[in-house]
Amino acid sequence: MYKAIENFILNFGPQHPSAHGVLRLILELNGEQVQKSSAHIGLLHRGTEKLIEHKTWLQALPYFDRLDYVSMMCNEHLFSLAGEKILKINIPIRAQYIRVLFDELTRILNHLMAITTHAMDIGALTPFLWGFEEREKIMEFYERVTGARMHAAYIRIGGLSEDLPIGLLNDIYIFLRQFTDRLNEIEELLTHNRIWKKRLKNIGQLSQKDCWTSGLTGVLLRSTGQNYDLRINFRYEIYSQLEFQTILGKNADCFDRYLQRMEEMRESIKICFQILNKIPSGPIKSNNLKISLNSRKQMKKGMEFLINHFKLYSQGIQSKSHEDYIAIEAPKGEFGIYFINWGGPKLYRCKIRAPGFFHINSIDLMTRKHNLADVVAVIGTQDIVFGEVDR
Repeated sequence: MYKAIENFILNFGPQHPSAHGVLRLILELNGEQVQKSSAHIGLLHRGTEKLIEHKTWLQALPYFDRLDYVSMMCNEHLFSLAGEKILKINIPIRAQYIRVLFDELTRILNHLMAITTHAMDIGALTPFLWGFEEREKIMEFYERVTGARMHAAYIRIGGLSEDLPIGLLNDIYIFLRQFTDRLNEIEELLTHNRIWKKRLKNIGQLSQKDCWTSGLTGVLLRSTGQNYDLRINFRYEIYSQLEFQTILGKNADCFDRYLQRMEEMRESIKICFQILNKIPSGPIKSNNLKISLNSRKQMKKGMEFLINHFKLYSQGIQSKSHEDYIAIEAPKGEFGIYFINWGGPKLYRCKIRAPGFFHINSIDLMTRKHNLADVVAVIGTQDIVFGEVDR
């Protein structure tokens, strides 16, 4: 009599450092080979979408900082664009330039986290130390415009909360000039490293059909050669005035996605330099007093402005009935919200489309028939942050 051999069931996480958050994977293994991978999420769930229904537009904005907490200002940008679409207002051109500047700095911030923590998962510690030194510099730029290193609440409906402090653009220029050298140093360690290539090449491969049916966007979709970038396909803000390329992959594996993120940071540097050369002077808030106070000087002019300020912050922005979907090209992929507003200061419904939610649900597709060690490589290349997955 032969004894039947059963597959081994292994719990991966939720406390595992390579799980990139509170992820619990149930892995069905045949020896070292993964037969099935099931993601169990919800351990961080905070009910963000439901909480937003009970807040005014301004009160709801900080929730978006805390979704993908590695791409804070990009999240704020999306929510502000949604409010401006409902209210049908245009913002000053200077505010648009500053928004896109910080979007691209945030893209660098995100990709540095993605690549360096991915490298640490595989066993390379030095890129993590180098990359986080550069992230600290970008966080200092956040702090100088908002007073906060992470949760900024800087991009607001109607423009920005404050203008840039004196000397910030010059310091951003100095940072960008030296940052290319830091990228080159990281690539010297990783790109032609035989261990790195063996751990990533032909691992977690995807087809375009897999991506479309699973809802995958961003780097994962573009690694298949599909040219889909909302900055180009649905040009918002000033992206139509800027020159940059969409970075595509060929093999659709983990190694391709690493190379793409490295090149996307270089493209973000190009975009930032163009903005620094073109950024105009002028106001950074809409002059529509139903949306925002254009300046502190206006508040001092009389009681009317003081009353308006009180109503804006206590009653909230009054908006008309509207239903729509709006999305931006966040560092992790298509980040969007579907919202229903029945008039008044609050949203009736706000459904968030977080790219990480779709990415983690494709873990079985990307890890099946791979080895246990490859699961860590796949999670790292998906660039998961559980603030937006669990919501």
